[in-house]
Amino acid sequence: MPGDDRQAAFPAEDGLDISLIICTRNRAAQLGGCLEAVAGLRFSGSWELVMVDNGSTDATQATIEAFAARVPFPVRIAHQPVPGLSNARNAGLAVAAGRLIAFTDDDCYADPALLTRTVAAFARPELGYVSGRILLHDPADFPATVNESTEPRSFPPGRYLPPGAIRGANLGFRRAALDAIGGFDPLFGSGARFPAEDIDAACRCSLRGWAGAYDPSIVVSHHHGRKAGDVRGLFQAYDYGRGAYHAKLLLHDRAPRAALRGWAGLPRRMRARPSTLWWELAGAARYARSYFAPSAGQAQ
Repeated sequence: MPGDDRQAAFPAEDGLDISLIICTRNRAAQLGGCLEAVAGLRFSGSWELVMVDNGSTDATQATIEAFAARVPFPVRIAHQPVPGLSNARNAGLAVAAGRLIAFTDDDCYADPALLTRTVAAFARPELGYVSGRILLHDPADFPATVNESTEPRSFPPGRYLPPGAIRGANLGFRRAALDAIGGFDPLFGSGARFPAEDIDAACRCSLRGWAGAYDPSIVVSHHHGRKAGDVRGLFQAYDYGRGAYHAKLLLHDRAPRAALRGWAGLPRRMRARPSTLWWELAGAARYARSYFAPSAGQAQ
């Protein structure tokens, strides 16, 4: 069951160095720029693109098929009608064939060296996950959902990861690490109950003994389109997801001290946004309710 830290029934590797997975939903009009950047990737190893259509009702399917017909690299197309980014990413994993898995978003433009740099980062055998730099594509957009730091970071195994330490718009995993944690938890991610599917998956890898890293040489540009007036709800969602993430650590990831470390930063966050306390507590409470009264198919 995805996200429950048991071995997932993913397909055996067939020798590809890396699979790039992009999930999309009703973004036909914007998807072209993302795909053109993928077409410009320069990588000498073996790779594939996995596109996951997460229940689109526009021309997304036709856009993907037209792109697949004209590029020289393999494109697998997966369909996941159940909404939610974790559901979509797990559907991509179910068909992906790479020893390494890279994720970016459908509103991101990959640097030509994305795959080369990602594979190079995983030369460290202890590394289970790596996140890269996310640049703001349009200077008119609000500088949210980016990480422009040029300082590399290492994350030792068995440690708590604070939200924001890594970001899912530019995130790679060793396939063995994702298999070990059972993939992404469907309760988390865009379109699901809580944000924070990225940090949840990475932290579960850490708690299973994998090291991680932030490598600024792995680069995408994020064209999210949000302006200053659009981000209040985004930050509230982040706070809500942070509360759920910490509640999950406390309740059943055998990491209560990690959860307490996360909540230790709450006073600082409240100084920046006084409503943070309410939203984090609301997220934690809802996660606790789902834990004690799980619905059918919910990860445990």
